[in-house]
Amino acid sequence: MQISYRKMTTEDAAAVENVEKQCFKMPWSREAFWEEAAKSDAYYIVAIAKTETKEQIVAYIGIWLIFNEGHITNVAVAPEYRGHGIGKALLEKIIAVAQTRGVEAITLEVRPSNTPALRLYNSFGFKSSGRRPHYYLDNGEDAEIMWLTCGKKDVQDVSPEDLDATLTQIKDEINAAKKENAPEKTSHAGQYI
Repeated sequence: MQISYRKMTTEDAAAVENVEKQCFKMPWSREAFWEEAAKSDAYYIVAIAKTETKEQIVAYIGIWLIFNEGHITNVAVAPEYRGHGIGKALLEKIIAVAQTRGVEAITLEVRPSNTPALRLYNSFGFKSSGRRPHYYLDNGEDAEIMWLTCGKKDVQDVSPEDLDATLTQIKDEINAAKKENAPEKTSHAGQYI
């Protein structure tokens, strides 16, 4: 099995919803993921598992980019693909994207009972800053609020190769968006206001 990563598109919404339903009791809808993929202030990365016979989205991560802060919205890995480092790779990649966008701090909420997620976030330098009481509607569990300062000293295990690949991908996406949204070139010489 080979895993590749790329930015989520609106066409991925159904597959991402499928992963979401496998992971959460109160999943986001397909429409919500379509809207997230279309937003300019959100960035989602999908993990794609490739075998000889099929290719499918098996995990994703998302972040809202608000001024100089990032808010990780969701991290989900389909149950049968957990324990293979996919969540770690997604977190590395989204942190790299956030850094290239000028984000200075990243926050997220996590269930205190989700020991594997807490271990992962702690390994990246996320620190607890408090709790949101009764945050999760399905069972009233609190949410642990965690923050990461995006200085180089706090981000561990982000390889230069991953960062270079992410930067190249972002540059390509920006250039494609510029071409797509470029106004038609016309001359305004001689016009009066």
